[in-house]
Amino acid sequence: MKEGMMAILRAGVVGVLVVALGAVRVFAEEPAAPPPLLTLQAAITTALRNHPSLQAAKGVVQGQQALVGVARSNYFPQINFGADYRHSTNNFPPAGDATASINSAVTLQQLILDFGKTGADVEAARENLKSGRLDEENFRQTVAVNVKVTYFALLAARHLLQVQDETVRQSQEHLDQTQGFYQAGTRTRFDVTNAEVTLTNAQLNLIRARNAVVVARVALANAMGVPDQPIGDLEELLTFEKFEVSEDQALKEGLAARPDLLALSAQRQADEAVIRSVQRTNFPVLSGVADYSYSGQDFHLVHNWDAGLHLSFPIFSGFYTQSQIALARANLVVTGANEEGLRQDVILAIHAAYSTLQETEERVRTSEVVVRQAQENLDLANGRFQAGVGTSIEQTDAQVTLADAKTSQVRALFDYRVAAAALEKAMGRE
Repeated sequence: MKEGMMAILRAGVVGVLVVALGAVRVFAEEPAAPPPLLTLQAAITTALRNHPSLQAAKGVVQGQQALVGVARSNYFPQINFGADYRHSTNNFPPAGDATASINSAVTLQQLILDFGKTGADVEAARENLKSGRLDEENFRQTVAVNVKVTYFALLAARHLLQVQDETVRQSQEHLDQTQGFYQAGTRTRFDVTNAEVTLTNAQLNLIRARNAVVVARVALANAMGVPDQPIGDLEELLTFEKFEVSEDQALKEGLAARPDLLALSAQRQADEAVIRSVQRTNFPVLSGVADYSYSGQDFHLVHNWDAGLHLSFPIFSGFYTQSQIALARANLVVTGANEEGLRQDVILAIHAAYSTLQETEERVRTSEVVVRQAQENLDLANGRFQAGVGTSIEQTDAQVTLADAKTSQVRALFDYRVAAAALEKAMGRE
C-alpha cells in the first residue's frame, strides 16, 4: 500500500515539474511578431522578383540576346588553328622508306560580301529579342494583375468574414432577447426555436467565411511566388475610386501599348527578315582568306604564308533553299494572322472590360443605398420586436436582408476593383 502511495506521489511530483517547466518555457519564449502590413505595391514587387513564370521569361530573353551575338559573329574575322602529324609507308614499286609529315597552320577568313544575308540574320535576331522582351513585359503585367485580383479577393474575404461575424453577434443577441421574453411569457417556444435556427445558420456561414479567408490568403501568397510567406494586414483598398478613362481613350491606348500585340508585330518583322536572309542564300559569298603555316617531314619545319580571295556560289541544293523560303513565308502568314486575331481580341477585351466597369460602378452605388435601407429596416424590426408588436420571423428576415446587402456591397466593390485592373491590363498599362 505504501509503495502504491509513493508511486502516486512520485508521478504527481513529476507531473508538476513537467507542467512547471512547460510554463517556464512558454513564458520564456517571446510571442511571435505578427507579419507587417502588406501593401499592394509591395505584393506586386515581391511577385515580380519571385514568380517562376517571370524567371522563365527572363531566361528566354537571355537566350534571344545570345542569338543576336551568334548572328553578328559573321561580321568578325574567323581565326582557326590546325595541326596534324602523319606517318605513311610507300609500298608502291619501287618501294621506298616510310615517311612522316607534320603540318600546322593558322587560318584567317573574313567575310567581305554576302549581299545582306548576315545583315538580315542580325535584324531577325534583334526583332526576336524585341519580341521576347515585350513578351516578358506581358508576363509582368499578367503577374501584377493576378496579384491585384488575389489581393482584392483576400480583402473581400476578410470583409465578408466581418459581415458574418456581425451577423452571428446579432443573431446571438436576438436569441438572448427571445429567451428572456419566453421566460417572461411574452413570446412562444416557436420564437426561441426560430432564433436558434437563425443563429446556427449564421454560424455555418461564419465557418465558410473563415475557410474562404484561408483559401484567399494562400492564393495571394501563390500569386506572389512565395507560397510559404505569412500574410498579415492589408491596405484598405476595397473602396470606390472612380477609374477615369473614356472608352475611346482605352481603345486607342490598348492598340498602341499592348505588349503582346507589339511582340507579334516584332515577330512579324523578324519573319520578314528571315525571308530576306534565306533568299540571299542563292547569292554568291566573297571572303578574304589567309594562311600562315609550319610544315615539313623533319625538324626544323618550314614556314609559309598565303593570302587571297574565296568566292562561293551555290548552284543547286536539292530545292533546300526554295523549301526554306516557303517555310519562312508560311511562318510570316501565321504570325500576321495571329497579330490580326490578337488585335481583334484586344478590341473585344477593352469593350468588355469597359462595359463591366460601368456595370459594377452602378452596382456599387446601388449597394450603398440597399445597405442603408436594410440597416434602417433592421432597426425598425428590432424596435417592433422589443415593443412586442413585431414577430421573430420579421426580425430574422431583416437580419438576413442586411447580411445579404452587405455581402452584395463587398462583392460589388471587389468586382469594380477587378474590372478596373482588367481594363488596365487590356490597355497594356504597366
